[in-house]
Amino acid sequence: MHAWLCENPVGVDALQWKELPTPQPQAGEVLIEIKAASLNFPDLLIVQNKYQFKPPLPFVPGSEYAGIVAAVGEGVTQLKVGQPVACLSGTGGFGTHAIAPAKLCMPLPPGFPFVDAAAFIMIYATSHHALVDRAQLKAGETVLVLGAAGGVGTSAIQIAKAMGARVIAAASTDEKCELCRQIGADATINYTQHPVPNAFREAVKAATDGKGPDVIYDPVGGDFAEPAFRSIAWRGRYLVVGFAAGPIPSLPLNLALLKGASIVGVFWGDFSRREPKANAAMMGELAQWYAQGKVKPVIDRTMPMADLKAAYAHMGSRGVKGKLVMVNP
Repeated sequence: MHAWLCENPVGVDALQWKELPTPQPQAGEVLIEIKAASLNFPDLLIVQNKYQFKPPLPFVPGSEYAGIVAAVGEGVTQLKVGQPVACLSGTGGFGTHAIAPAKLCMPLPPGFPFVDAAAFIMIYATSHHALVDRAQLKAGETVLVLGAAGGVGTSAIQIAKAMGARVIAAASTDEKCELCRQIGADATINYTQHPVPNAFREAVKAATDGKGPDVIYDPVGGDFAEPAFRSIAWRGRYLVVGFAAGPIPSLPLNLALLKGASIVGVFWGDFSRREPKANAAMMGELAQWYAQGKVKPVIDRTMPMADLKAAYAHMGSRGVKGKLVMVNP
C-alpha cells in the first residue's frame, strides 16, 4: 500500500508519500481499499499539531473516506469482503488502504457513489445533530448559517431546508452566495460587503424583517460571532460548531440574558460516542434523506490522492465551495 505519512506534525510540507506494508485487520477491525477520501478542516490542524486529538507518530492523516472492505478481522460479522462502506475514523484516509474499527463503518446502500460517501458523514452528522437535536429547529423558523459555502455550511443549508426552515446564508464572495442560493438558501449576505460589525448586523436585520434569526449556525467564530449574536431573535439559539477563522470569540453573556437566548455547544463526535443508539438512528435518517434527494454533498472538485499537498493549498486559500475529495484510481 501507499499512504501520506506524517512523521513530524509541523505542517503539510512535512508529509511524505510512502510505500508501507499492507496491514491486516485485528479483532473488530476491517481493512478498507480506499476509493475516495475528503479533506476536512481538522485534517489540516492535525498535521500542524493544533488539533485536540493527537495521534501517536507516525500516522496517516485523512479522517473520512469510503471504499471497499478488503479483509475482516476476528469477530466482525456485520461487514463482509467486497462490501462498500464509508468511515470516519480520525486518521488513515489519505492512502490506498486503511485499517478501521468495524463499528465506525457505515454500509453504503446501492447507488451511493464513493465520492459522495467520503464527503458525507462528518458534515451531515454535525449539522443534523446541531439543528435537529441541539437547536430543536422547527418548520417556519429562520436559520442564519455563517461560513455557508463550506462543507458543514452547505450541509446546514440543506438540512434546515429539509426541516421547513427559512435560511439566510452568509459567505465571503458573490460566487459563494450564488452557490448557497442554488442549494436552497432563501437569502444571502456577502461578508465582504458588510465588513464592520454594525453593517453586518443591519444586513441580518434587513434579511429577517427586523426580527433576527431564530437559530445561528456558526462553524467559523472570529469577528462576526458577536455581531451575529447581537442580531439573534428572542429565544434564539446560537450554535457553537467550530472556529474555522482561528480566534475563539468571547460573547458578552448579558446578550443572552437580554434576548432570552441560548448558547448551545455542538460536539457531534462525543455525542456519537456517548449516545451511540441515537447517533445510529440519526445516520439512518440521513441515509434516507440522501436517497430521497433531500441532501447531497457539494463537491468543489476531486483530485488524485497523489496531489494531496495541492489540495491542502487550495483549502488554505479559502476558495473551496463544499468539499474537496481525493480519489484513488
